Amino acid sequence: MRITELLKRESIELDVAADSKEEAIDKLVSLMDAGGRLNDKAGYKEGILAREALGSTAIGEGIAIPHAKVEAVKEPGLAAMVVKEGVDYEAFDGSLSHLLFMIAAPAGGADVHLEALSRLSTLLMNPGFKENLIKAKDKDEFLKIIDEAEVARFGAPEGGETREDDRAFADPDRAGEADGGPAGDVVASGSQDGNGRASGNQGGKAKASGSQGGNAKASGGYRVLAVTACPTGIAHTYMAAENLENTGKKLGIALKAETDGSGGAQNVLTREEIAAADAIIIAADKNVEMARFDGKPVIMVPVADGIHKAEELVNRAVSGAVPVYRHTGSEGGLPDSGNDSVGRTIYKHLMNGVSHMLPFVIGGGILIALAFLFDDYSINPSNFGKNTPLAAYLKTIGEQAFGMMLPILAGFIAMSIADRPGLAVGLVAGMIAKMGATFANPAGGDVNAGFLGALFAGFVGGYIVVGLRKLFSKLPKSLEGIKPVLLYPVIGIFLAAVVTTFINPYMGMINDGLTHFLGGRGGASRVVLGMVLGGMMSIDMGGPFNKAAYVFGTAQLAEGNFEVMAAVMAGGMVPPIAIALCTTFFKKKFTAKDRQSGIVNYVMGLSFITEGAIPFAAQDPLRVIPSCIIGSALAGGLSMAFGCTLRAPHGGIFVLPTIGNPFMYLAAVVAGAAVGCVILGFLKKNVNE
Repeated sequence: MRITELLKRESIELDVAADSKEEAIDKLVSLMDAGGRLNDKAGYKEGILAREALGSTAIGEGIAIPHAKVEAVKEPGLAAMVVKEGVDYEAFDGSLSHLLFMIAAPAGGADVHLEALSRLSTLLMNPGFKENLIKAKDKDEFLKIIDEAEVARFGAPEGGETREDDRAFADPDRAGEADGGPAGDVVASGSQDGNGRASGNQGGKAKASGSQGGNAKASGGYRVLAVTACPTGIAHTYMAAENLENTGKKLGIALKAETDGSGGAQNVLTREEIAAADAIIIAADKNVEMARFDGKPVIMVPVADGIHKAEELVNRAVSGAVPVYRHTGSEGGLPDSGNDSVGRTIYKHLMNGVSHMLPFVIGGGILIALAFLFDDYSINPSNFGKNTPLAAYLKTIGEQAFGMMLPILAGFIAMSIADRPGLAVGLVAGMIAKMGATFANPAGGDVNAGFLGALFAGFVGGYIVVGLRKLFSKLPKSLEGIKPVLLYPVIGIFLAAVVTTFINPYMGMINDGLTHFLGGRGGASRVVLGMVLGGMMSIDMGGPFNKAAYVFGTAQLAEGNFEVMAAVMAGGMVPPIAIALCTTFFKKKFTAKDRQSGIVNYVMGLSFITEGAIPFAAQDPLRVIPSCIIGSALAGGLSMAFGCTLRAPHGGIFVLPTIGNPFMYLAAVVAGAAVGCVILGFLKKNVNE
């Protein structure tokens, strides 16, 4: 698929005036919709804004590439806009954005569009290409520039000829170079195999030389290798790769970049290339395969550094001062940053377990709650939830899903520590904890190790596998194949089960003590607990305090204490709603941009997405955060005071029918949001637009 197949004339606008980032987004979304690419314009814009809330997609140098991969997209497409006067798109370098491309990618379906998007991202790193687009007199010329640049850089479609004048028009720096010359070798970014062979979509004059653009050593190797990756894998992945490769050419350093985009890894690094390289640059915001780099000097940075700090990274890579990476996981494992503290490492492992556990808790909890809604209490009060066939079916499914919560938690904590060999070990250890097995009663049932037991089991299982890996590293190479299928699971499961069985009684004592403590709190004590948990949800809005309160709430679900989770969710819903209310009723305190973003926060708050408040908190933390903490604490305390219960740890307003005492719960959230809104409204100063 060509770039111009994704970009329709209806989705292009030249010489646009845009006074703000929000206005630019609105116009781009309208252009995308005009091209017939969307099935839900509002939903697509929400996806764009959600991505911007994570950080501006302006990459500096006058370019912005907003993008979203959401269900609201009917088919992949591009929209383009030239703002000659520039618009403040919150670029990291403070520059105005003049050239804006918006990307729409469907959440599912084929990924045939990804190569075209990677090509566009690559071309945008060429200043000459960017300037030609900005100067385009009409839409036809705009499309022609893109088409000719794509041909010059990647070859004509289906074996067509590449014209020399096309090269010159699209990229003045390449004018006059012979086909197949050092800079003229066609490089299909993300479209070559590990040996540099052309993938078949390049022009007939592209040489499969096993190198990229004369950037290779005479021996066919590379001095520096790189891997680029971002969570969406649409634009930044390829831009970082292109900039690193171009910088390598500029400095005379042979460099090859592997791109780990939405369509998977491309231009994959070979074992031979890795072995011959002096250093590796990992510019990634997600996990990449790291085992292959064991024993090599490795630099690990965010993907944005590959775009903005390429020269610094390349110079550092060849300096000889890069630390050697030692992989502690299995083949295909996760990167281990040596810069993380012990606390940070434990937190990352815990969150990996919690994130995989939540779908089971949410799905199971909501189904159990629905079972009570569809049941008849009067039939048999002692069997409430299973008196009617529908209720019994729902509750049975919900209980099965809910019952997997603890083994999944332990399994994925162990997997985070020890990669795939840790999964089975952690799952079994978590099941042993859930059973409450002891040496006196191996069948379990005597103790309630619960959440804490599963937590401990996950870490035990993971580090047992790490220990086994070190121990078995001394075995002959001929036994390498039996380690993951025999040695790790058999010995690991046995040892983890033994340790978990030993510790279960102690975990049970702690767990029972905590449950009795919470159960024995009444009146003011429970209200205070709700206020503390609710306030914690607003301290860092998705950070460690927020996560600690949330994990505590989910742990109490496993113990049948549903009031705690209700208070936690109430506290988490308040910040975005309070900010949204404040932008509505205290308009003079916010810019037009903030007021527009505030509308989105209504939806995010009602959906229990606390992170919607982060952009506002980042702008004005001394006023926003205290206001939200007070509002959240009030909501959490009132939820406890009203005796509200929640069986599902997510869903916000959409699970209201399943909440115990739903109307008073809604009153608690509204009261907390209103108080937070009023306090913030008084604390903030009027803005001058």
